[in-house]
Order: sequence, then C-alpha cells, then structure tokens
Amino acid sequence: MNEKKVTRIPPDFTPLKKTKVAIYCRVSTNHPAQLDSLSAQVDYYKNMVETTWSWELAGVYADVCSGKNNIRSELQRMIMDCHENRINLVMVKSISRLGRNTVEVLKLIRQLRSLDVDIHFDTENINISDRTNDVMISVIEAIAQAESESRSQNIKMGIVNQLSGGTSKLYDKPCYGYRTNAKGKLVIDKKQKSVVQKIFELYLSGYSVLGIIRYLEEKNIASPSVKPKWSKRSVELLLSNEKYIGNVIVGKTYCNEYPNNQRKINNGEQKKYLLKDSHEPIITTEQFEAVQAEKLRRSNIQISDSSVSRKKTHYSMKNINRVE
Repeated sequence: MNEKKVTRIPPDFTPLKKTKVAIYCRVSTNHPAQLDSLSAQVDYYKNMVETTWSWELAGVYADVCSGKNNIRSELQRMIMDCHENRINLVMVKSISRLGRNTVEVLKLIRQLRSLDVDIHFDTENINISDRTNDVMISVIEAIAQAESESRSQNIKMGIVNQLSGGTSKLYDKPCYGYRTNAKGKLVIDKKQKSVVQKIFELYLSGYSVLGIIRYLEEKNIASPSVKPKWSKRSVELLLSNEKYIGNVIVGKTYCNEYPNNQRKINNGEQKKYLLKDSHEPIITTEQFEAVQAEKLRRSNIQISDSSVSRKKTHYSMKNINRVE
C-alpha cells in the first residue's frame, strides 16, 4: 500500500496594517491648572490609542499658546509629519482646539484631507472623512468663535472697569526701584531707590544716557534685568517713568480686536488712565519735569503751537562741560 503524500499549504494571511494615530492638544496659557489639563488630555488619548488594537501611536503634539497666536510649532510639526505619511488619523479634543476661527479650521481640514489624513474631534464625535459633517463643523466652529469674541469683549470691559475704578492690579506692577509687599502694594526698594535718584541727578547735571550707562558699569550696578550692562532703552524708560513721582499711567499699550490681538503702543487711539499719589515717590515732581524738559531740549524735535518739526541742529554733549 502506497503512502499518500500530503502537502501543507500555509494560510494566505496578511497582517492588518495598523492606523498611525497622532494626538494633538492645545491649551491657551502655561498656568498650572491648564498644564495639568494638557497632561490629562495627553494621558487620556494615549490610553485610548494603546487600548485600540488596530491603532499605533504616531506621536504626541502639544502646543501651549493662545489660539490668537499664529506660531504653533507643534501643529506645524504634526502637519509636516502628515506630509511624510507618518500619520493616518489625528485625535483632537474639540474643533476649537484645532484652529482659532472657522476659516483656519476649514483650511486645516482641507489640507489634511488632501493628504488622506482623517481627524477625529472627540467632544463633537465627528470625523472629517465623513463629508456630511462639513456643515456641522462650520456651524460648531462659528458658534465657538462667537463665544470667544464675546468672552474677549467681556474681559476687556472688566479690565476697563477696574482701570477706571482704580482697583486694577496693573497700578501696582513693580518697576526698578519698587517691589510689592505682602498685600501686593508698591513699596520702595531702598537699595534701588538710591540708584534711581542718582540716574536722575546725573542726567540733570549733563550726563548723556551713554554716560550714565558707563557710570553704572564703573560702579558695578546691575541692570533691572540683573545683567551687568544697562541697555540704552532701560535708562530712557526709567527717566520717563511717572511712577517715580508716585503716579501711575496705565493703558500705554492696547490690543487689536479679536482675533488679531497684537499689542500696540497707545499713541492716543485708546483711553489711558492716571492714578495720582498711588504710592510713595522716589524723586520730586520738579526733578521729573526738569528731566522731561531736558530730554526735549536735547532731542532734534521742535514743537510749536501748530506743528512738530526737526531742529536744524540737535543736542550735543560737546557743548556742556561735564565729567564722565
């Protein structure tokens, strides 16, 4: 009896290709509570990826910045990885975490769709691969944007009310020569007080800003930023700061309207607020006004009743006998 020969045929099995999943998270500030929230988000979605057998983690991308800030390095890094085919699916907590407004969100969606990358918005339970969700995404993001605009306006109104009522903490923001006490109020720093007084004294005696800087370096007096060398701007700002006579002006800068909230110098476009006798002065009002007049005299700007023009010659220290 002939023995039958059996040939074993291996199964025709191709392992399932896993979906490469990226996690994108964003918080608006580096406040401890928000950083804790960011960490919790990352842990939650990492656990979700690790417990889904058909998924593998492609990377975690986390930005700590305002949605108004155009520079989101982690988002840009994630998009680059999408271009390099390292990501198939992006997990995001909500639509508002992806972009700052409807236009930006839809632009990112179109960009990732063109790369065959899906996005899952967890809160809304929406995937961009389903085209029927497009209208819903636009509506949700438009509502979120309107809420952000309303919140921005409410915050601004709250700040204005505090400024006009004299209760804003901005009035107690310390500068060189002052520190805050346990109650958050401005008090004089005795060591720095003498430096401020000396700078005003030197300027009125004929020293230039650069001459003052040389004097401070010779005396080994550290700058407000604790650097050995004072900058020209730090000395000029010190000589112009009304806090040294006990007053505070707030509103010297302002923000544009949402969403382009860039900070600008207030040259009269917005209201400013003056709080007199806010704290103990370091120099007299007469000294301060004399310095402002001397600064104007030394500049090459000439102010008349009807116009502002440049002088034919401007201030030169060569015309003053002084000791540096």
